[in-house]
Amino acid sequence: MTESNIQTREERMATAPIGRLMASMTLPAILAQIINILYSVIDRIYIGHMEGVGANALTGVGVTFCITMFISAFSAFISNGAAPLAAIWLGKGDRDHAEKILGSSISFLIVCTVVLMAFFYAFQRPLLYMFGASDATIGYAMDYLSIYMIGTLFVELALGLNAFIICQSQSKTAMLSVLIGAIANIILDPFFIFVLRMGVRGAATATVISQALSAAWVMAFLLGKRSSLKVRRNCLRLDGRILGSVFSLGISPFIMNATESFISIVLNHGLQVYGGDLHVGSLTIMQSIMQLFSAPINGFSQGMTPIVSYNYGAGNFDRVRKLYRWLIGLCFGFRLISTAATMIFPEFFAGFFTNEAELVTLTGQVMPVFMAGMLVFGMQNGIQPTFLALGQAKVSLFIAVLRKIILLIPLAIILPRFMGVMGVYYAEPISDFISAATATVLFLINIKKILSAESLAKIR
Repeated sequence: MTESNIQTREERMATAPIGRLMASMTLPAILAQIINILYSVIDRIYIGHMEGVGANALTGVGVTFCITMFISAFSAFISNGAAPLAAIWLGKGDRDHAEKILGSSISFLIVCTVVLMAFFYAFQRPLLYMFGASDATIGYAMDYLSIYMIGTLFVELALGLNAFIICQSQSKTAMLSVLIGAIANIILDPFFIFVLRMGVRGAATATVISQALSAAWVMAFLLGKRSSLKVRRNCLRLDGRILGSVFSLGISPFIMNATESFISIVLNHGLQVYGGDLHVGSLTIMQSIMQLFSAPINGFSQGMTPIVSYNYGAGNFDRVRKLYRWLIGLCFGFRLISTAATMIFPEFFAGFFTNEAELVTLTGQVMPVFMAGMLVFGMQNGIQPTFLALGQAKVSLFIAVLRKIILLIPLAIILPRFMGVMGVYYAEPISDFISAATATVLFLINIKKILSAESLAKIR
């Protein structure tokens, strides 16, 4: 691809009609996120319907979510911190610096892989018990996690580097990287689980193979001629200054993902203590549904972020205003509608994950409570990536910390002492309402100041 073609493709983000640009950038990203989330959702659907052991197997695999989410937090650190920063530098016209960001990101993910695998292989059994496993579910949890950890590097590269493809205005290519893995997972899951009778080990094996295919596609593109950001050997060293800049942007999404893991630990433990395995299973189902409906929002945000970042880097503030209004408005609207559906038909959604009548009934009772805060959380879903796209790390970090660390974790520990097991479920909507309202106020107060030449000049 010639230099002029590369520049023309990137300059579309500053000149193309917004509606057409949004469609071309966000639709592939939305599909990619939906397909990507099918990795875990399809696993859980198949596992939940294993004859005779489905409920315990589903609960056991659900407990491993705490660890798999923590692993993916490091890829989120790169995809949400390094990729927007690279887009800003592309907007400024400095491709060399953008490639240094890409190279440092790859080295960082490799280092993280080594450390994470060593730690979780050494301590997986006590950690899983601590995270909500019981004697009835620990075997399923360990069977799944032991194999899943083999694919840690594939997870980090596939999820962490795909955003570098999107920031080059190559959303369709990024979508294909996820599509390849997800289709493979959907095909391989029933084969390994039911045909080869490997159970949860089969689900994990299918996931590892699928993530390896996705990672191979991403790396092949970034090493190929079609990529305007090249993986160069001289850029692969860990650059402290670059990682410091990535840290300032990526720490917020990292905390959001990492604390999601800690939240699952606290919720699982509370549900196990005050309710038992059945309540832990209900959380697995509700988190799966929440992930499924979050996928379109995450994809839309991921597709919009490089457009906002590029235009911000180029100083096109009027265009930035139009873009963030679309981003926040559509995130809020979709979240409102999807949440209302889960609250009205909770047992219908629960039935996709299990045929155990008792578990379906329990989930139907608690889901309207657990999901209620999501009715307004779409505001934060739109505001959070807008702050990230504009390089506002401190505000974004505060919003992430407020909801999960300051509010949700303490509430999930305190409320059950007064309300029993229902206190665990009520902690989620209370936190969601307060953090969404806070994010909205902070955005209204700060956005005018952010969209100024003085603010842009501070981005390094």
